[in-house]
Amino acid sequence: MSIDKPSPATASFSDLAFTRSSPYGTQAEPTYAGATSFLRRRYSKDLDGVDVAVIGVPFDVATTGRPGTRFGPRAIRAASTMLAWCPPYAWESDPLDKLHVIDWGDVFFDSGNIAAAPALIRETYRGISNAGVKPLTLGGDHFISYPILQALAEKHGPLSLIHFDAHSDTWADDGERIDHGTMFYQAAKTGIVDPSRSIQLGMRTFNAEKHGYEVLDARWLHRHGIAAAVAAIKARVGDSPCYLSFDIDFLDPSCAPGTGTPVVGGFDSHTALECIRGLAGIRLTGADVVEVSPPFDHAEITALAGASIAHEMLGLFAGNSR
Repeated sequence: MSIDKPSPATASFSDLAFTRSSPYGTQAEPTYAGATSFLRRRYSKDLDGVDVAVIGVPFDVATTGRPGTRFGPRAIRAASTMLAWCPPYAWESDPLDKLHVIDWGDVFFDSGNIAAAPALIRETYRGISNAGVKPLTLGGDHFISYPILQALAEKHGPLSLIHFDAHSDTWADDGERIDHGTMFYQAAKTGIVDPSRSIQLGMRTFNAEKHGYEVLDARWLHRHGIAAAVAAIKARVGDSPCYLSFDIDFLDPSCAPGTGTPVVGGFDSHTALECIRGLAGIRLTGADVVEVSPPFDHAEITALAGASIAHEMLGLFAGNSR
């Protein structure tokens, strides 16, 4: 593992989102300057040879709490400049030495035609999936996971869902609504997620119905700890193709104030990162980090947490070991 360091006269070490000569490896660029792609990866729509595409979905009209997650992808990218100079320290190797990762940019949709947004998201991810590329998504509110799952299930069949959140997002509705609290109910009901192979962790809001999911709430996780949680996830998911969805409000508001529906009694960033790291070896088809709302953030700590969690997810895509 090596980190290339620039000389002051080397132009190729600035604005790496546009100037990097190789898609692989970690290079240092001043954290305070340059184009803010995710981890300074190249901005590109070209999927040829790509392993993972980082995609922003700046959508927040499905939120039932405070708005602002449309600014989440931009904030996470900016915060990721604090991480881009070195590999994630807890992995045996740098995932960026193994993976060709691009920043694909953001999904476009017309803010005056919100009803069309789910289909546009689904169409985008269908193209990503059909190209053999795995998506790492920066949200946006949590509804966006639903059209993403629809697209990925077309290729992989019903997916196992690993879901970190303060909310179950399985409240029943009629299937016609765009809502960030009901989409995993719909995912189970329509068969794009297999709840018998899926698990939810960290919940601390009431929902009497589990709809077939295994639910390990906040009290369980606080009592049993990280190792037990990781073991439970792997036992539930097994070797099935899975999707990892991380709502930033899994973290306690003291660690992630910048979110739309904060709930006290949550978890610190260490717990989140260790849970992600423990999942090395799963068959990951895609992942997202959602519900970062910069207008309510302080000192970018929520955006930095989101960027750090997404950085660790690259270790899972690379199939690294700890």
